[in-house]
Amino acid sequence: MTKVIEIEDLRMTYPRTWFSPPVEALRGVSMSIEEGEVFGFIGPNGAGKSTLIKILTGAMRQSSGRARLFGMEVGEPESRRGLGYVPESPSLPDYLTPLEILDMGVSMHGLRLSDKRAHCMGWLDRFGLAHVANKVVRGFSKGMAQRAVLAHAMALQPRLLILDEPLSGLDPIGRREVVDILSEYCRAGGTLFFTSHVLHDVERLAHRYGLIHQGLLTAVRSPAELAGEDELITVRSLGTVALDGLKEEAPQRWFAEIPRSELWAQLEQLHGAGHVLIEVRPVLSLESAFMKAVSKPE
Repeated sequence: MTKVIEIEDLRMTYPRTWFSPPVEALRGVSMSIEEGEVFGFIGPNGAGKSTLIKILTGAMRQSSGRARLFGMEVGEPESRRGLGYVPESPSLPDYLTPLEILDMGVSMHGLRLSDKRAHCMGWLDRFGLAHVANKVVRGFSKGMAQRAVLAHAMALQPRLLILDEPLSGLDPIGRREVVDILSEYCRAGGTLFFTSHVLHDVERLAHRYGLIHQGLLTAVRSPAELAGEDELITVRSLGTVALDGLKEEAPQRWFAEIPRSELWAQLEQLHGAGHVLIEVRPVLSLESAFMKAVSKPE
């Protein structure tokens, strides 16, 4: 398989300022992502996610280490041919229309299209912006602006998509529509590297995920590897009797997180004590891994 992203011992230190000491944003990150892979990059705020993306997209130069796209050093402009990128807080030229923005993007990337306008309008339609294609983006809501930059990235026919919080600012309907479009892109063989604080989206889309905390890559795993662990189940109930292993989260409302293997015994215990069952659900594997990682002392 062709490696689309290759990162070796990547380090980034922000220099000292008059009000703060030097900050190590990345501390020796190494990983690779293959063609056709969907990789979710997760971590708390300030963990180093956006710094790494800025290095990959050429917006920032690393302190040391190597980063390559399509086998080329990220410092080479040619490495970004075929790259679609959406930053966490995009800034659009507010005097242009969505159609003009997409037209400019496909022209700059040198795409050969039989009908460029129809191509751009098709993507605007997919993202629900066809009706405002010729209106300047000044005054667009955050959700509409996010749809416009996503449509721009997809219109480039990218070999690689790098998306930093791509669902930010979208309402529930918009989130679902964008996830469907990204899923379609992935099924067609596109390579996707994305960050998200919504761990459910990562579990739903990603083949693998990388968890970064305080500049260190603490895990690179697949959902299948997580599924092999002892999955926890959350059980909630109402009752007047306190039972071993239950925690009271509100008056007469109890919960416990138990291994799946102990579920039936727990339910029988609740039934015997006269509790009313409220909820039984699996604890998200990725959520558990995330919380374990960020709660460990440095």
